[in-house]
Amino acid sequence: MTPELIILGIVVITALVFDFTNGFHDTGNAMATSIATGALKPKVAVGLSAVLNLVGAFLSIEVAKTVGREVVNLEMTDGHGLMLIVFTGLVGGIVWNLLTWLLGLPSSSSHALFGGLIGATIAGLGVSGVLWTGVVAKVIVPALVAPVIAALVSTVGTVLIYRMTARVGDRQKTRGFRWGQVGTASLVSLAHGTNDAQKTMGVIFLALVAASAIEPTADIPFWVKFTCAVAIALGTYLGGWRIIRTLGKGLVEIDSPQGMAAEGASAAIILTSSHFGMALSTTHVATGSILGTGLGRKGAEVRWSVAGRMVLAWLITIPAAAVVGAACWLIGHFVGAATTELTGVGVVFAILVALSTLMYVRSRREPVHAGNVNEEWEPEVEDLAPITGVISQVPAGVVAGEASTHLDLPGDDAPDHRRTPGA
Repeated sequence: MTPELIILGIVVITALVFDFTNGFHDTGNAMATSIATGALKPKVAVGLSAVLNLVGAFLSIEVAKTVGREVVNLEMTDGHGLMLIVFTGLVGGIVWNLLTWLLGLPSSSSHALFGGLIGATIAGLGVSGVLWTGVVAKVIVPALVAPVIAALVSTVGTVLIYRMTARVGDRQKTRGFRWGQVGTASLVSLAHGTNDAQKTMGVIFLALVAASAIEPTADIPFWVKFTCAVAIALGTYLGGWRIIRTLGKGLVEIDSPQGMAAEGASAAIILTSSHFGMALSTTHVATGSILGTGLGRKGAEVRWSVAGRMVLAWLITIPAAAVVGAACWLIGHFVGAATTELTGVGVVFAILVALSTLMYVRSRREPVHAGNVNEEWEPEVEDLAPITGVISQVPAGVVAGEASTHLDLPGDDAPDHRRTPGA
């Protein structure tokens, strides 16, 4: 096996690892509100989301084309240079995904990927190596506009829902809207697959172009679509409970009508953006929609301190991932120049494994899982901690030695919160 083929294999594996992290990082976008209101059991919710992400990944490739052809100037690099850019850009995206997952912050996996690619491209090719027109039109502008539109749509939807059901009994309302949540949450999961899985497809496409395995104008191979769909589905099934907790319990206290309004707004916006090839952040959309439900329901509590930390994480995602991507490119480039290209890639891959292991081990100190994801939010711990002081922290609200189990199904009465020791 040639060194070039080994490097291509490492890049493809790293891309699928990113896709996997994207899955568990973004599960909350679709299922956080359904879990928080008791419309779905936690494990049922992530299982359903995983299946629909898998299906959605095959429905469109417009976003994959954006990633594969409208970020890096392919005319400015040869195959070896492009391969290192793609690889180190992925490392930047994975590291930021894992860090924000550890902190329970719903930041954008998409922007982490784009940030990593942009940083690696600037390090390798200079500023002109980035196709800024495509990045601005299909990444930056949607990032700024989408959460605002999502919040507005969700606010209006929430107001209308409560007005239309003002005379409906609470028990009947809860039962009906729980079933509505199942439908809208499923649609968000399907939409997530059509948008986020495509980004990894585009990255693998870039790697194949760099290896001269396909032409830049070729179609994306079926095996790329299939492996990316499976990777994001497996990641989704893992849960990403830390971020589900923040979205479902930390931003707004949500009931079933609010959950349905948020998920309906998110699905409509994500599917529209996928149709036009916009590499939208599903996290931004989902968060904006959830925030809108708090604004649209009279008397609802919106935790603005939590929202502020989320926005801060959004603002630094692209530059932070870009710094990691650029640093990894420099390490890989200089080690490769002193030894071999394969050695340079191997060193960067070893750094990725070490950082990933460190964050995973740190997360096990205070685990968040299906059994305790709906514990009551503790504002005195979580809402007052600034982002700069929680790098070593994880979402609080997990009671040591205890967990809550939700046994309710759509159509049941109020959620059943039972305590089980030692879970």
